[in-house]
Amino acid sequence: MSAHIDAAAYRRNGFTIVPNVFTRQETQDLQREVLRLCRGEYGAVRDLQPCPDGLADAEVMHRYIACHVVHKALPLTREMLADRRLVDAVCQLIGPNVKCVHSVLFLKGPGEPGNAWHQDEMFIPTRDRSLTTAWIAIDDADTGNGCLRFLPGSHESGILWPMHRHNDPELDRAEIAFGFPYEEDQAEAIEISAGSVVLFDGYTLHSSFPNRSADRFRRSIQFVYMRAESLLPWDQVGRGPVGDDYRDIIMVSGTDPYAYKGIADLGHAYMRKAGPTPADLRAAGET
Repeated sequence: MSAHIDAAAYRRNGFTIVPNVFTRQETQDLQREVLRLCRGEYGAVRDLQPCPDGLADAEVMHRYIACHVVHKALPLTREMLADRRLVDAVCQLIGPNVKCVHSVLFLKGPGEPGNAWHQDEMFIPTRDRSLTTAWIAIDDADTGNGCLRFLPGSHESGILWPMHRHNDPELDRAEIAFGFPYEEDQAEAIEISAGSVVLFDGYTLHSSFPNRSADRFRRSIQFVYMRAESLLPWDQVGRGPVGDDYRDIIMVSGTDPYAYKGIADLGHAYMRKAGPTPADLRAAGET
């Protein structure tokens, strides 16, 4: 059954919440699969550490903050990104021909940092402003364990705000957007239950709180979609725009007008600890 999407709220605010897209049983299954991934049961993944015998589940996951391109490492996520309940919701917002271009699993454990203000379109550039992220809560997410927050309406201008180094230990990665005409007290915190989804526009300014809980993870997964008609001038490996059409994609709905170009295997799954990557530092002008 297709979920009802508040398309008017999406157009007005730049995001909308879709409750209970996935069942509690499905999110529990995903929690188990995430642990198996972190324990190395799905084979080699770049920067995945050997897992000592007897290491507690929380300690296993606490070694990482994210797994990028996770759909190439964890089979269940490859199924989820094409799940009709999710894809139909995206289609209601951007049209019938949709491709998935990226995925990230977040493993934000207790004490781990939040994410700085940014726009997804800054990193994954489209030509038609169709970029849409589906952020799925694997655990119940609230301000205590590091839920998302958005600046409503910040997508409307179509401006990509500049970014600079933040040097804030409570924020992950390296950069933060600045210069935009919004105050943090205008932000809306998105507290949702496991299995619910937030859909948001690639131009919407968003961030997340640090996980200040004593013992709760805030695991989530995000899939990034766009209209199949839009070229994707992106270098996923180097984290930046290029002139070519990035063809490491998955068609999830409709037809691909660029199918004659074929599909490439360019991105590969990798685990990441908290903090800036070399690509982040290059983008921040520090290497």
